[in-house]
Amino acid sequence: MADVWIPTGMQSLTDGQQRVQVEGRTVRQIINNLESQFPGTKARLCDEGEDDLLPGVAVIVDGEASQLGLLERVEENSEVHFLPAIGGG
Repeated sequence: MADVWIPTGMQSLTDGQQRVQVEGRTVRQIINNLESQFPGTKARLCDEGEDDLLPGVAVIVDGEASQLGLLERVEENSEVHFLPAIGGG
């Protein structure tokens, strides 16, 4: 299972867990399985009607920023990080 690192702002959805193990061979499957375990996580990562990551959300798989978004492949022992945009001014 992949290690998925949960952004601080979403850890309330994972009972405070910073890292969880999730099955999936693509980022899309990881997000869908994450949603099954922790309802509400998908809405924080994906556009509802667009079936894509929200603008400003980056996914990092094994230290590399994904150019494929939800289609990015994930290996059994991968590390997946979701990085939401940080606002400020």
